[in-house]
Amino acid sequence: MDNVNAEAGFEPGALRAWLREQMPELQGAMRLDRIGGGQSNPTFFVSFERGPQLVLRKQPAGELLKSAHAVDREYRILRALAPTDVPVPQALFYCDDREVIGTPFYVMERLQGRVMSDYALPDIAPGERSAYLFAMAETLARLHAVDWAAAGLGDYGKPGAYFTRQISRWTRQWQASNTAENADVDRLIEWLPAHIPPGDETTIAHGDFRLGNLMFHRTQPRVIAVLDWELSTLGHPLADVAYSTLPWRTAPDVFEGVRGLDLQALQLPGEREYLRVYQQASGRRDEVQPFHHAFSMFRFAVILEGIKARARAGNAAADDAVAVGGLSSRFARYGAEIVAAEG
Repeated sequence: MDNVNAEAGFEPGALRAWLREQMPELQGAMRLDRIGGGQSNPTFFVSFERGPQLVLRKQPAGELLKSAHAVDREYRILRALAPTDVPVPQALFYCDDREVIGTPFYVMERLQGRVMSDYALPDIAPGERSAYLFAMAETLARLHAVDWAAAGLGDYGKPGAYFTRQISRWTRQWQASNTAENADVDRLIEWLPAHIPPGDETTIAHGDFRLGNLMFHRTQPRVIAVLDWELSTLGHPLADVAYSTLPWRTAPDVFEGVRGLDLQALQLPGEREYLRVYQQASGRRDEVQPFHHAFSMFRFAVILEGIKARARAGNAAADDAVAVGGLSSRFARYGAEIVAAEG
């Protein structure tokens, strides 16, 4: 008999039949377990008594914002990056037939490793903590070095003018999903378009590059997979870099940040050290500027507001969506503080 998590939200029989048609080596009862922690596309471990272990990632049910939850794009970029030196899980199958589980979904291999979201790395020996965060910076540099055109991703996004388009996009998203007025967001919407730094370039941008979206080797400070590509596109690399440093600028109760902690005593690198490793690995000379940090705060505030809106509509992907969504105003405040410091 199948062992199915009651929170699956769909009838598993059709999924079992579809998977066994794709992979005849899958034998016996199917086990389906929801993976917690994600706030967007519901994700499940899928295993059979015999055969490889899998991960299924699907769109959430219900009405969705335009262009959101594009699991087909996730599948596409995983396939495109497979031949590169960016570590990603092997994407196996994509299904757009809603008759199977109600929404499009894709299936990838299940890897065994460590996923850690707290930048303080409490489960890592103090002397090894810097190595894990530096491995994160080096992995991001490898992603930005990928030739996106040669990888077949020439139409994966619009090259150039990334920040102009993104500010416009997330402003529209805020207007479509905000649950209350917020003066800090309004200030960011006004300030950001007028302070875009000169110069432009295009790389693959992950869009949600943070510690919790990396899987490390079980015992080594080595990234074996970059996960959760829902927000990936062609964009400016410094957007990814700034976003990956947000925890150095947020308190421990805001997505497990390290602001205010004694980094030296914890043997954790500071933001500058982390950025220096990225620069060395990428060969870049330009640095992250206050604009990039403010943009990242604004963008994440809007994302969190969307999570809160989905929770109110009953379409949240995780049980803690209301609490997580409530942090939107905290990130907007952090962004406004950067703007205020710039004058």
